[in-house]
Amino acid sequence: MKTLLNPPFRADVVGSYLRPDFLIQARTQFVDGKITQKELTDIENRAITELVAKQKAAGLHVITDGEFRRSWWHLDFMWGLQGVEKASLKEGYKFQGVESRPETARLTGKISGENHPFIEHFRFLLPFAESDIVPRITIPAPAQFFKELYRPENKAATESIYPSQTDLLQDIANAYQTFIQQIYAIGCRNVQLDDCTWGMMVDSRYNNAGVANSASKCDCNCASNATVISQSIQDLAEIFVQLNNAAIVNAPPDLVLTTHVCRGNYRSTWAASGGYQPVASYLFARENVHAYYLEFDTERAGDFSPLAKVSGDKQVVLGLISSKVGELEDKQAVIKRIKEASQYLPIERLCLSTQCGFASTEEGNALTEEQQWAKIALVTDIAKEVWGTV
Repeated sequence: MKTLLNPPFRADVVGSYLRPDFLIQARTQFVDGKITQKELTDIENRAITELVAKQKAAGLHVITDGEFRRSWWHLDFMWGLQGVEKASLKEGYKFQGVESRPETARLTGKISGENHPFIEHFRFLLPFAESDIVPRITIPAPAQFFKELYRPENKAATESIYPSQTDLLQDIANAYQTFIQQIYAIGCRNVQLDDCTWGMMVDSRYNNAGVANSASKCDCNCASNATVISQSIQDLAEIFVQLNNAAIVNAPPDLVLTTHVCRGNYRSTWAASGGYQPVASYLFARENVHAYYLEFDTERAGDFSPLAKVSGDKQVVLGLISSKVGELEDKQAVIKRIKEASQYLPIERLCLSTQCGFASTEEGNALTEEQQWAKIALVTDIAKEVWGTV
């Protein structure tokens, strides 16, 4: 079977890793004013250098910085955009039995994407690239940013700066285009757009938090699919797919753009349940990415039948190995599920990964670093057996 020379790889990862204790301590010391930004950066550099060595030793063809310079998988990127500030809330994101830190991204002015701090963060990773090892950056999808701006506590600020939602969507797309062009210019060839919006939308308990109501007033041509999801959610799904596509429309042809979809990952808990079928005709059929990293580790993600909607020659990375728990999955059971998925998409277009990162926030999931690397070893072992390569 042909070896993949570009992402996604047969054995792949979503991106974030458990922070080492010395990095966690340093970030606390920085917040408390006990060390300088330069001292923190030096410690982050050390942690990332050690992480890259471990990723290479694990046999992976993709490396990330583990999101070690971030507190959140998504908010840090949003805070780095022009016209956005870090803000506090009364309540955080709700997960099963736990609540996150009450932080958000709120608008202070018009949005733009120049001079983003993630450019320099990624520059540090570039020297670790090799002929068969690709550095990847993970950032929240444009739809995720849009949704954050319509949290109940943010809606008034958003609409005061952008009375026209059309203008807001255009500026978000432009900001992402700017970022993509700038990070490509320094050598990035793999950008992953992390996007929980679809995973939340399929849950019958999904709370639009004012987004769908605003979306229903949009002047775009929205799809009709009332037998699958409500009209307001249809309108929102239409906005999401159009926005995500608009943000990457001018991307260089040799830049591999992928997206990761899950249902929440905070300290080993989750936020939503539901299969992909209600959004498949939007997400799988129309989003112009090269591949999808999809949560499939539990029944909360539904069956594989929606994969039949994946258009063109796009690939799917099956997230069959849980990053939430330390217990290893049964190898043969995972292989059986890969074969089940191949009923809907040729096995040549399938890959394997964990269902999400190991530390979507700096708190990390409830497993040890040894268990983390055992999970990755299982991914590579299965990939070798199924495809003959990683």
